[in-house]
Amino acid sequence: MKYDAIFFDLDGTVVDSLQDIVDAVNHTMDHFGLPRRSPEQLKPHLGWGVGHLMRTILPEHTQAQVDEVLAYYRPYYAIHAGDRSRPFDGIIPMLERLKGEGMALAILSNKPDAAVQPLAERYFADVVRLAVGERENVRRKPCPDMVAAAADWLNVPLNRCLYVGDTEVDIDTAKNAGIECACVTWGFRTREQLKKAGATIIVDTPEELEGYINSDL
Repeated sequence: MKYDAIFFDLDGTVVDSLQDIVDAVNHTMDHFGLPRRSPEQLKPHLGWGVGHLMRTILPEHTQAQVDEVLAYYRPYYAIHAGDRSRPFDGIIPMLERLKGEGMALAILSNKPDAAVQPLAERYFADVVRLAVGERENVRRKPCPDMVAAAADWLNVPLNRCLYVGDTEVDIDTAKNAGIECACVTWGFRTREQLKKAGATIIVDTPEELEGYINSDL
């Protein structure tokens, strides 16, 4: 076995959360009298955290305006993050098998921690040992802080860890942490976008991902 731990991104990797994000963004846009956004308009901006999302989709803005929008969005999304979000098909069985093989599993996300924890508790409490979202004093991905902290908490060496994600943020996070990254095509980026971002391991299904994890490659 070449890995002792697998670190998973949350949105677009293990959880299909796009519609809840879109709904919360548009609820916020309506509140401030701003233009709504479609899923396809939002997807390119997802992965770096909600601060980046709002800075990139708002019309000309000041930081004070961004802060005001975020102050409205964050508590609303924390309540509604699980309205329609569900694990992708095949994810839970894959995680159960990986855990059964002795691998330590963690979720590392740029989603606000107040939204990460309920989703992790609802769907992954029996299989994932650690879930971390955006919080104070921990730099967001692609900084390697979450990866290093998770490896330390799980007591596994970094060179025995694999990072799994769906965006260029995840590719850069793994690179900055000095570990391998496996990219999935069912999330927020296409295979072509992942290749352009430098992905070298790309899988199309949870079964294919599990096969890679258990392979000798």
